[in-house]
Amino acid sequence: MDVAPTQSVSAGFDHSWAPGLTRVPYWVYHDPDVARAEQARIFQGPVWNYLCLEVEIPNHGDYRTTFVGSMPVVVVRGEAGLIHAFENRCAHRGALICLENEGTAAKDFHCVYHAWRYDLQGNLQSVAFRRGVNGEGGMPDDFEMAAIGPRKLRVATFCGLVFGTLSDATPPIEEFLGAIGPRIRRVLHKPVEVIGRFTQPLPNNWKLYIENVKDTYHASLLHLFFTTFRITRLTQGGGTTVSEDGGHHASATLAPTQAVDTAYRDAGIRSDDETVRLTDTSMLEVREEWDDPIRLQIVAVFPTLIVQQIHNCLAVRQVVPRGVDAMDLHWTYIGYADDSPEMRTLRLKQSNLVGPAGFVSMEDGCVGGFVQRGTDAAEEEAGVVMMGGSGFGTQSTRATETAIRGFWNVWRGLMGV
Repeated sequence: MDVAPTQSVSAGFDHSWAPGLTRVPYWVYHDPDVARAEQARIFQGPVWNYLCLEVEIPNHGDYRTTFVGSMPVVVVRGEAGLIHAFENRCAHRGALICLENEGTAAKDFHCVYHAWRYDLQGNLQSVAFRRGVNGEGGMPDDFEMAAIGPRKLRVATFCGLVFGTLSDATPPIEEFLGAIGPRIRRVLHKPVEVIGRFTQPLPNNWKLYIENVKDTYHASLLHLFFTTFRITRLTQGGGTTVSEDGGHHASATLAPTQAVDTAYRDAGIRSDDETVRLTDTSMLEVREEWDDPIRLQIVAVFPTLIVQQIHNCLAVRQVVPRGVDAMDLHWTYIGYADDSPEMRTLRLKQSNLVGPAGFVSMEDGCVGGFVQRGTDAAEEEAGVVMMGGSGFGTQSTRATETAIRGFWNVWRGLMGV
């Protein structure tokens, strides 16, 4: 990924960032000028943005609406099975072309505002009353439909994931993913089915959620369920894989051993609560599906994609910015197409581990807001990101913030900070 600095985003206002990656200034979460610049330099820059799953648009004319940053996008299956993506914005007055989350278009899309019509590639096909009525009105003779239309995205697929970019400078998808590609393929190695989805609004800047996902240090400290039921502890084996430029990462937790682990209790850490019990422990069942001892894996692809495996619960998460202090988190739960009924039941049961009320992750819906509120009057102060050193790279531990520093390395390069 090319992260060569461009013109500084700080031009025009007084902000500074200390050298290095161990201090993250809080203005990055609060300044509306930064949020606007991110749309052009990151989301519309030389990156691959996750759009949807291939399985969600299996047939000709099937479409889903999605987002690239704050830009609404239509993804549709066209002729010969090709996937197209274009801005969900009528070239006439800017209204949404497609209003539904998903559906099937026989051959085209119509804007409800003035009935302008677009084909499945986003090309303008007709303008209502283009020649006017009874010889009056209409478009001028030099109006060219071929020159007008929504912006189109380049599209790439990887392991059933659909990505889009507006930049000609974005490298091929496998090159973009680098060392993280095999970690995605580990989970998405065969056809999947969507088994559930929802959208979770969160009261914080989008980057705070991405940091949280990349924060392998917090998981067994914040989440009581994780530690109490031995789903993940920092004392379990595993580690953090970071891409060469720092933008992507994968964290892994190995299966717990039979050894007694008293580290959390000895340290007096709240996360080790021996009084908490489950009446029904079937949610903790683990069925071996991979030829490795990894029980939990989280993969984050810059800027806004997360691929999750927690025991047998599989999901894809998409982060959508909604301004400086708000975002939506789109969850798509998946199973393999060849799942047995028993496995499908287990996946659905384990989906209760994550999400707004998930036994594991309900706290993640709060902490981003805590940081957003806590830093509201401290824009010129900075957070400390020093666990595991000062640089970024792969480490054989999760007691580290290496993946967070990697994220900021790429963000600063693209933003020119």
